[in-house]
Amino acid sequence: MDVYKRPYNEANPVVCMDESPKQLIGEARTGEQMEPGQEQRVDYEYVRNGVCNIFMATEPLKGKRLVKITERKTKIDWADFVNDISLLYSNADKITLVMDNFKTHVSGALYEKYSPEIAKALWDRFDFVYTPKHGSWLNMAEIELNVLTKQCLNRAW
Repeated sequence: MDVYKRPYNEANPVVCMDESPKQLIGEARTGEQMEPGQEQRVDYEYVRNGVCNIFMATEPLKGKRLVKITERKTKIDWADFVNDISLLYSNADKITLVMDNFKTHVSGALYEKYSPEIAKALWDRFDFVYTPKHGSWLNMAEIELNVLTKQCLNRAW
């Protein structure tokens, strides 16, 4: 919680990161035509079109967000997203990254994706702060993902 008390510092921004798998569904049948003044009728049968993963990074004190959709949630995908965050904050000296302690969130992921020199330089750009086990709600990126899901992704169009 002390991380969130820090004043804004452009040279050392506090960024929160989380990811979430999402099921991709489509309609099995189109809804019925509506008459003026009538509610739309939707059939609840659906077709499963696979899954994807949403990565979210948010800087709470700046109101900045980065969202990336990937097909999977692997160590390589995480390493790519960490690099994306690093590029977004290219002027920062050190980036404090708040995230959960998921099995893909390890330095080895960077070494699998990048050369040892690049992986080491990327790892050193960050100060990793892990949320406690069963305390992922302390990560503001999880809150942002919930808002994104409820306001944008849970709608039937």
